[in-house]
Amino acid sequence: MLDDLDRALIHALHLDGRAPFSRIAEVLGVSAQTVARRYRRLRTEAGLRVVGLADPDRAGRAQWLVRLTATARSAQDIAAALVRRPDTSWVKLTSGGTEITAVIHAPAEDSSPGSLLLHDVPRTGGVTAVSAHCLLHTYLGGPAHWRRSAQALDEQQQAALVYAESARGVRQPGPEDGALLTALERDGRAGQGELARATGWSPATVARRLAELRAAGALFFDVEVDAGLFGVRTRALLWLSVRPADQEKVALALAGHDELAFVAATTGRTNLVAQALCRDPADLHRYLTGRLGTLREIDGLETSPVLRTLKAASPALTVPARVRRERPAG
Repeated sequence: MLDDLDRALIHALHLDGRAPFSRIAEVLGVSAQTVARRYRRLRTEAGLRVVGLADPDRAGRAQWLVRLTATARSAQDIAAALVRRPDTSWVKLTSGGTEITAVIHAPAEDSSPGSLLLHDVPRTGGVTAVSAHCLLHTYLGGPAHWRRSAQALDEQQQAALVYAESARGVRQPGPEDGALLTALERDGRAGQGELARATGWSPATVARRLAELRAAGALFFDVEVDAGLFGVRTRALLWLSVRPADQEKVALALAGHDELAFVAATTGRTNLVAQALCRDPADLHRYLTGRLGTLREIDGLETSPVLRTLKAASPALTVPARVRRERPAG
């Protein structure tokens, strides 16, 4: 499990994924060497990774949440194929291991992810059903992190670490930013020298463009970490049906629930989706029947247990790729 310094470091990275270790160390009252050593250990033992991600709206991209039902024999191979794709993130095995859920990133003008989905998926005939849900609006997720992973710092410490914008009135991301964004998807804390080599720019140009993209809201930094280290043993995707007139009210209420790490409006038979992170099945049951049950505007609910997360927030894989096994309840 994590100690107080581990939790404080993770919280600091939520506030500014590229904050220098020296600044984090000053706020936490330890040495920069201690912070760097803890960061390296958490990367190795807790799957900690800071990733830089382009805001899909400003980058002209759409996100599709795709559900595939497959035979037990083929599900693992299909999931592995989706993991290898450069246009996927959040690849999960759910519902007993015969359902795969993934986010596919596509050009905004592409109204159907069907061709994208089927490309590179093994032609085993093992896929028995497919549904695609366009993510219309995200209420919780991305730079709005899971609150229970960021409760270690007091208000004064948070104010000292939160990222302060330093550039305004700048252009949105374009094709020339592709190499920079790809490098940040692999490692959001890559140094300016490394980013300069990846882009062919000077370190000063890299620093200026990073500041511009962040100030424009076109680039944010997410933190990937094993939620099991925060006591999470049960994860589930929640597919909710809500009357359109009540959708905004319900979504905003859900975004305030500490048990949830993601809330979004989607197309499809259900129009809201959320991810719950709970201590165990009993904790999930209490949430569903208690706090969620008080929202009378919810007409329908489908719960899909998450067995394993094969790919997290970033479309880019590290080498070797880290496969996160979700821990069983109990």
